[in-house]
Amino acid sequence: MRYRVLGGTGIEVSAYCLGTMMFGAVGNPDHDDCVRIVRTALDQGINFVDTADMYSAGESEIIVGKALLGRRDDVVLATKVHFPMGEGRNRGGNSRRWIVREVEESLRRLRTDWIDLYQVHRPDHTTDVEETLSVLGDLVRAGKIRAFGCSTFPAEEILEAHHVAERRALQRFRTEQPPYSLLARGVEANVLPVVQRLGMGALTWSPLASGFLTGRYRKDRPIDLGTGRAALTPARFDPALPTTRAKLDAVEALVELASDLGHTLPELAVAFPLAHPAVTSVIIGPRTLGQLEDTLRGAALVLDDDTLNRIDAIVPPGTDLYHPDGAWTPPALTDPACRRRLPDQRSAA
Repeated sequence: MRYRVLGGTGIEVSAYCLGTMMFGAVGNPDHDDCVRIVRTALDQGINFVDTADMYSAGESEIIVGKALLGRRDDVVLATKVHFPMGEGRNRGGNSRRWIVREVEESLRRLRTDWIDLYQVHRPDHTTDVEETLSVLGDLVRAGKIRAFGCSTFPAEEILEAHHVAERRALQRFRTEQPPYSLLARGVEANVLPVVQRLGMGALTWSPLASGFLTGRYRKDRPIDLGTGRAALTPARFDPALPTTRAKLDAVEALVELASDLGHTLPELAVAFPLAHPAVTSVIIGPRTLGQLEDTLRGAALVLDDDTLNRIDAIVPPGTDLYHPDGAWTPPALTDPACRRRLPDQRSAA
């Protein structure tokens, strides 16, 4: 296993990070099995574990807490805050009020006194980023977290947060966690260059492109929209959609490329993000022990220039064959009021 320094913090993390989104009701409800997955990953040299408060409504954090009993000092532990937890107002977002409350809940579920990397899961346009940075800095000083980062932030919001931190003498985001895969390369155009320029670490997620790079979904084969990942997000797997057809065409070419290298498609997929100089660690999110073992078989694979050139010919740099983040869309696109003048404004213009 290779190791890299996390965003200038001095903390060394494995090049592969164990993601636990599939632990709990959403994926694998067997706590004992999930604990075995975590401990097997640690035995294989992974020292970096990533979760979030909202994964299975807190159940993932509970499982991770069980798995790390007796091994907490050996693990760099990351979790996230932002998405709503329960019903009612003010139970989500990036406000001081919510973060101060929710960090305590994460610490309780994780059975730990500190979090190594606390990440803001998505932007929140109702909260000034200065407030968010301020409370996160307070948590560092209180010893509850060691460092903090952001997840799936557009490049302009990463830059804004950096400039606010400079102007207000606040601690800054040390990491960004973007989606990045052979089929979703959009972050190469702006997010990864910005992260690199600011000296941040990049922890990329969804290297298997929501399952399309597992080899399970192939061109001219029926896709059952009622099982597996397709059941969770059927719109991403609908073979009638042009985006699905484009993904399946790319998969066929990538399967051939992986075969030429003597590797499987998943092994090629998890090796690809590490080829980018901005990437610190790639998050792998197995649901079963077998999936973990299959993924780690490609951990030693390093892609040479010829292979990367062939990949560029299949999916050009900076190209997204699908929208990689189905969990969040900028309010400027979802709220019509953000892009339409009010009647009195139209007349004034």
